[in-house]
Amino acid sequence: EKSLEELNKLVPPTCRCIRERKIETFLARSLVPGDIVTLETGDRVPADLRLVQSIDLSVDESSFTGETEPASKSVEPVQNALTNNGNIVFMGTLVCQGRGKGVVISTGIRSQFGKIFLLMQSEEAPKTPLQKSMDILGKQLSFYSFGIIFLIMFLGWIQGRPLMEMFNIGVSLAVAAIPEGLPIVVTVTLALGVMRMAKQNAVIKRLPTVETLGCVNVICSDKTGTLTKNEMTITSIVTSESFHVELSGIGYDSFVGDIEFKTNTAEWSTKRQLESIRRLLKVGCICNDAQLVNGRLFGQPTEAAILVAARKLEMTDIRQHYERLEEIPFSSAQKIMAVKAIPLSNNFNNDKKEMTLITDDDDCGGDHSFPDNCAKYYVKGALEVLLPNCTKYAFIDKKVPLDKNRMDQFYMEAQDLGRKGLRVLAFAYGPTMNDLTFVGMTGILDPPRKGVRESIEALRSSTVEVKMLTGDAKETACAIGQRLGLCVPEKLPFSGDEIDQLDDESFANIVSRISIFYRVGPSHKLRIVKALQSHGLIVGMTGDGVNDGVALKKADIGIAMGKSGTDVCKEVSDMILVDDDFNTIMLAIEEGKAIFYNIQNFVRFQLSTSIAALSLIAISTLLHIPNPLNAMQILWINIIMDGPPAQSLGVEPVDPDIISQPPRNVRQPMITMDLIYNVLISAIIIILGTLFVFIQEMSDNVVTPRDTTMTFTCFVFFDMFNALSCRSQVC
Repeated sequence: EKSLEELNKLVPPTCRCIRERKIETFLARSLVPGDIVTLETGDRVPADLRLVQSIDLSVDESSFTGETEPASKSVEPVQNALTNNGNIVFMGTLVCQGRGKGVVISTGIRSQFGKIFLLMQSEEAPKTPLQKSMDILGKQLSFYSFGIIFLIMFLGWIQGRPLMEMFNIGVSLAVAAIPEGLPIVVTVTLALGVMRMAKQNAVIKRLPTVETLGCVNVICSDKTGTLTKNEMTITSIVTSESFHVELSGIGYDSFVGDIEFKTNTAEWSTKRQLESIRRLLKVGCICNDAQLVNGRLFGQPTEAAILVAARKLEMTDIRQHYERLEEIPFSSAQKIMAVKAIPLSNNFNNDKKEMTLITDDDDCGGDHSFPDNCAKYYVKGALEVLLPNCTKYAFIDKKVPLDKNRMDQFYMEAQDLGRKGLRVLAFAYGPTMNDLTFVGMTGILDPPRKGVRESIEALRSSTVEVKMLTGDAKETACAIGQRLGLCVPEKLPFSGDEIDQLDDESFANIVSRISIFYRVGPSHKLRIVKALQSHGLIVGMTGDGVNDGVALKKADIGIAMGKSGTDVCKEVSDMILVDDDFNTIMLAIEEGKAIFYNIQNFVRFQLSTSIAALSLIAISTLLHIPNPLNAMQILWINIIMDGPPAQSLGVEPVDPDIISQPPRNVRQPMITMDLIYNVLISAIIIILGTLFVFIQEMSDNVVTPRDTTMTFTCFVFFDMFNALSCRSQVC
């Protein structure tokens, strides 16, 4: 499969290996355990390696773990090898920085990527509900049609009619009874649906997928970039002095915004508060890798939010005045990023607004700014990780020892920001990583996409459940969920750690009562899909990483992100959202429902035509009267009715209220009782009208060509009106 081919692309064709004390370049597939491989910046790792040398080595494992920040690697032993992979680099990952050497510990299918390869081979993509319905419909039509045809031929033979005549009639009825136009209508209808979805920024990779979307009961959606814009914006700042400030303006190209001071300006002057805010943002700008060029982001959205907030306070080009000596990249394990930097010159900043940003009376001569001659660590990250490493906090132009009461106050302020749906990011600086000075925190808003709440409400009104999956903390996840209408009293939030503590059966029993999954990673998605499918639900799953590939393939509808998704993720999925927009999923579900109803209308029309033809011949045989239609006329009716009238039913416009109808039950066959009722009513009208004309024309008890022609014409006209009545099943 192409998804497996994309996995192979992540493995480099060649590598550099030390054999017989010489560095040789040869094919990566020739590696064996025990070989020593050298790595440099830009290399793809050819096999799973245990490092024996690491010089400032960081590896991009986003395609493997889903983490966007490079992971720092070392040769230090780890406490728990099952969860800590600090001294191992995996096949297919990319060396972003530094160099190193490693011993090959596993290759090919024995590597971690190889295990994903085997999982993709073992997980079969399920048949779509439409394919299952078509299989059942074909068997039912064949069984009943041939049963009736054999009965007609048997009755005719008993009555002494010519055997060849009955055989010709039987063959003609068999051709007429089987809706050979059905595959054409289904294919054309699905293809047109794919084209319509392409205009809505959704790429459908398999035709039956379009209709399957109309059966989806549950959608498990990522928060960042799908439900939200992934345009992080700092809207609240809380300094270490507990100065509260609100910033307006959303987006990366919005450098103008209003500043609203929430702290009493009579007690603390606006100038004092601005100095503290600039101090905090300066730490964030130095500890930052993002770039903003003409409103376009190069880097992480969270870091871009800091740069935009600094621009709003007229702080620009901060990083240009510092030389970076060391960097500790962000990872999901440590949850902080640190940069060790030193100013380039003593007069790097002539802006008086920034001369008193940080006071260091006890460091480097007591200069009332960032110390000119000292290298310091500038740190940002999760408050619960950063604050324990702080021994002091900044208060105006002093450093005050940080006690437990003050720490509790900072935690409470962070919880207040989290309840507003803001992602909390804390900032500090200091001479060492264990002696930091806390300067404050920011609340970062990832605004929901326009129309997402309305889309979720529309889906819920049609009994489609939406579940949000996010790596954020519980407070932030619940606040965002509340904005989107996902937080309801009967639905509980659930964490990835809590999923790990339950077995499959216990988790399946409660999964339907959960609408928000927080602190979840790619490894939890497969369990969520299987738990939902164990209840017979049709599940749509979104994903963007290599590890999501198995869950996407297992889901009934795998939805890949077009902007942030990896090639493996896109290849294994059924649908790709070009713009990562949740609204597109709702449009696709609407399209899927419309396609199934159009196909069902076609089936209704074809069945009523076939039943009318079969019944007309069966009744004439039972009544010992000549057949109203000969074999050629039956075949000609079949050709006409499988033409434009039947094909047009597959391309009918969508009914406006189609999205408000619940997903169809996939266990329910395409031929429902309502459909049978409508088919029988239509067939009876055609039979009675045609027989009436035939008997009237046959008043002299002699069947002439004129009689059969009138009957044939009458049958066609009745069937044309039948096609018009089948155009819609919705009033």
